Amino acid sequence: MGLDHPHPSIELSRVNTAFVIGIWLNVIFVVIEAIFGFTIHSMSLLSDAAHNLADVGTLALSLVAFRLLKVKATDQYTYGYRKTSILVALFNSVILLISIGGIGFEAIHKSFDPQPLPGATIAIVAGIGILINGITAILFMREKERDINIRSAYVHLLSDALVSVGIVVGGILIYLTDWFWIDSALSIIIAGIILVSTWKLLKESLRLSLDGVPENISLQEIKNVALKIDGVCDIHHVHIWALSSTENAMTAHLVLKNEVTADRALGIKKDLKHTLEHRTIQHITLETESEDEFCGAKRCD
Repeated sequence: MGLDHPHPSIELSRVNTAFVIGIWLNVIFVVIEAIFGFTIHSMSLLSDAAHNLADVGTLALSLVAFRLLKVKATDQYTYGYRKTSILVALFNSVILLISIGGIGFEAIHKSFDPQPLPGATIAIVAGIGILINGITAILFMREKERDINIRSAYVHLLSDALVSVGIVVGGILIYLTDWFWIDSALSIIIAGIILVSTWKLLKESLRLSLDGVPENISLQEIKNVALKIDGVCDIHHVHIWALSSTENAMTAHLVLKNEVTADRALGIKKDLKHTLEHRTIQHITLETESEDEFCGAKRCD
């Protein structure tokens, strides 16, 4: 099997630029939203500003994690600092969940005593958010399926844009009807959106932190692929885990039929490694055994 097929990889320079632009655009918007939120006492704008500030932190930490991917391994850290990107995703999800409590508490408190608000101002400021978050989300669209941090950034920014759409609608309704309670209701809805978009990220990053099998990889499928190779009798002691949010590793024992020669054994390992690279497993260590050496109970037929 040839080795000339291109494998998908993250373009770090493109991702770095996307994160830097995203951070600065969102910092500017957080300042705008916070100023107008405090000035007109709008909970929906202040809640969204807090949400966007958390996303700024998410983007900044993710940028640091991606830059650490370039740091070379040492005698103490033989994998380098690749795992940092997973730990950052876990930390980001925890921070976002904590922010939900503060937003929800303040929104409920304000709902008992709604104050007059300029709906038109709320709609205009939120409209700026649609533009900024939409542009930033587009920057991550190309690489979003290749990394958990890029995907989480894309999802958060897209959800921010959708939240801003809701706030625009709410601002228009406040302007037309003077239903000032809508502001607090929108804050509670924002908290719910954060919860939904963050929960999956929390579960995935926690699983990867505990060296669980990455979500897009099926252990049984990997075994089936190996068993289809001529000469392979069994595969066991299979361990698959994430080295980082962009790279996965695997170790396994391959049981080969007694008639398999040494050269053929090398070819089998080469073919299997190449096949698994297309299933996003980049670092593979395979130990081979013959039927007579099989550490299991059964023998090949």
